[in-house]
Amino acid sequence: MTLIGDSQELTPKFNGRIISNEAAKPVYQDVSRAALLGLVVNLFLGAVKLIGGIISGSFALISDAVNSLGDVLTSAALLMALRFAQKPPDANHPYGHTRAEAIAAINVALLVIVSALWVAIEAISRLPALHDIPAAWTLWIAGGNVLIKESLYHFKIRVAKRTGSKAILAHAWDHRADAFSALAALAGLSIVRFGGTSFIWADELASLVIVGAILFSATKLFREAASELMDAQAAPEFVELIRQDALLVPGVLGIETLWIRKSGIEYLADIHLEVDPNISVIDGHAISHALRDSLLHKHACLRDVLVHIEPFGEC
Repeated sequence: MTLIGDSQELTPKFNGRIISNEAAKPVYQDVSRAALLGLVVNLFLGAVKLIGGIISGSFALISDAVNSLGDVLTSAALLMALRFAQKPPDANHPYGHTRAEAIAAINVALLVIVSALWVAIEAISRLPALHDIPAAWTLWIAGGNVLIKESLYHFKIRVAKRTGSKAILAHAWDHRADAFSALAALAGLSIVRFGGTSFIWADELASLVIVGAILFSATKLFREAASELMDAQAAPEFVELIRQDALLVPGVLGIETLWIRKSGIEYLADIHLEVDPNISVIDGHAISHALRDSLLHKHACLRDVLVHIEPFGEC
């Protein structure tokens, strides 16, 4: 920042209350480990399916490889965003950098959508064409992919329940969708293998089913990330949980307003609580601090709670 008439550049100071969330560090570690595991597994699966699809001529395997490699990009973006999100607040970013995850997710979603559309165009162009029947070993690749993806789904569901991470929960369901995509590839390859050349179109049909699953997942990721950037209200169940916990704090007589917005894997809450209008400012201040401390202690995913005092029973 440069003052008018002064050439000396001044370094901005961050004089406000520093918003940090030390309690969320274990959550970040759990989420990062789960995302890293997903990246490694998807990179392995993507490479195996891509090589197998090219060698065997199975476009279903190639399509599923694009699906896995798209998941690699998503996991890599999540890992980078999680690292960036833990940077401390500064003068330009007093709320921290937690929204890096949503920004990364939007860009990855767009890239995956473009890739899926390319696969769809290629699959449609191959529908009338005759090509070799994929080898029997391609069934083992497709079948193994189903088992691995389903296992990843169950693993990440457990991590999501333990940490409360919506990001990992979304990844878990993405693995479940991938398992169904892999099942479609297995079905298509099986039909071609046992039906012969008259059913050669089943390979491309399976590709289109997989493309549909990719587009659904990528569009869902884009919408959720965009919603986060637009400060949408958190899930009703979470909002109600925070409301009930707030009402348990001594001195809190009611909740007039409760807004909770998602920011990465954390949340920011704004709450207007109602107190006895006859108490002193000091007492009201103490109740607001007790409320904030209680909510931050109970919910590691809450980054900050901004409290405003209202008189109970008055308009």
